[in-house]
Amino acid sequence: MFIQPIAWHDVLALHVSVQHVQPAIWRRLQLPAWLSLADLHEGLQLAFGWQNCHLHDFYAGGIRFGVCVDESELIVDERGAPLGAVAKVGGELVYHYDFGDDWEHRIVVESVIANGSDVIICTGGARACPPEDCGGPPGYENLLRVLADPTDEQHANMKQWVGRRFDPERFDPAALNKRLATLSRRLARGKR
Repeated sequence: MFIQPIAWHDVLALHVSVQHVQPAIWRRLQLPAWLSLADLHEGLQLAFGWQNCHLHDFYAGGIRFGVCVDESELIVDERGAPLGAVAKVGGELVYHYDFGDDWEHRIVVESVIANGSDVIICTGGARACPPEDCGGPPGYENLLRVLADPTDEQHANMKQWVGRRFDPERFDPAALNKRLATLSRRLARGKR
């Protein structure tokens, strides 16, 4: 079977989901193939509402991509790895964020749009991102359990910790697309 290569000017439609969390937290994104995995990292941080305060890496085809912090690590520099060269239609990448909490994101390449736009957009999604440093999937599950039970002895402390504005069901695609448009303009300027 012949697999058509992804061209520099194509756009990839990705489905990205946070693993080991129910109900699902996911986003559907369209990104230019010329973006590097470092650019994808920035887009994922915005798309999910992470605060970019922890280490991360990507795995694709058995290869680890990221920012090399130790010369003994076997890792490919994500800044020199274009998404279109790493991804393939129907293929998957794994994005790890926060090696302590261990947030794993499954990225599935759903399709390729020929001659697409340089604008990163979110075309769908569900639920809010978990708060940073909540203890990964098990800690987030506990957080949701405590927040749902006003009689729990930790309820008041957890409610104060996450803030009154935290709503695990909230997802605002219009606000997200404004932030992604700003990122798109900055990355497109760097492309030239």
